[in-house]
Amino acid sequence: MKEIFKTYKTFLSIFGLLSIGILILFYNALKPKRILPIYQPAEVSFELVDSTLQHIKTRHRVSDFRLMNQNGNIITQRDYKDKIVVVDFFFTTCPSICPIMTDNMGLIQEKIKNQNQIKLLSFSVTPKIDSVAQLKKYAIEKGVIDKHWNLLTGDKKEIYKLARKSYFVVKEDGDGGPFDMIHTENFVLVDPDRRIRGYYDGTNLEEMETLWEDIQVLKQEYPIQLN
Repeated sequence: MKEIFKTYKTFLSIFGLLSIGILILFYNALKPKRILPIYQPAEVSFELVDSTLQHIKTRHRVSDFRLMNQNGNIITQRDYKDKIVVVDFFFTTCPSICPIMTDNMGLIQEKIKNQNQIKLLSFSVTPKIDSVAQLKKYAIEKGVIDKHWNLLTGDKKEIYKLARKSYFVVKEDGDGGPFDMIHTENFVLVDPDRRIRGYYDGTNLEEMETLWEDIQVLKQEYPIQLN
């Protein structure tokens, strides 16, 4: 028996490796591909969604906008055509969660330095305070790379509408004003079809890892548009 084993040792080793390889290929072929959910207004916490949309269960897409970035350039949804976008709402003078969120967005920026298909987008909820000059100062302090990450300011009503009717990330009535808003810590993952594919706690490092993993899933879902 030992002699037979010695004679066929090489053959058996190769056969064994080939069998393992074939099993792995079959497993990968049969394993269902992971697909991220598509979030609709009716599936998001009602306190974050405008009352006119809380019943909507299909076909939601984030709206177009026209706002100004940290360099004084007009930015619209057209600048994000065929892109995966990570979005948050913040303000530069926020003393609590915003600095953590900005630092964590910076971690995503570090990962996409050599990629063009993923963009970052931050809307200010205090646009009167966050002028272009203020945003530029903040961008420099936080190491924002302009080609990857826009910080936006502009008409508060427009930003409020985006927050409540597109991305669903702010609560109403911070000071009782009709367009006041209390932003959450959420990061929003938006696909190239302008659909919401994920929400993540922007203050949590573990959720940043989950966000990055989900970005990789979207890159597989949109290989043609993004290459």
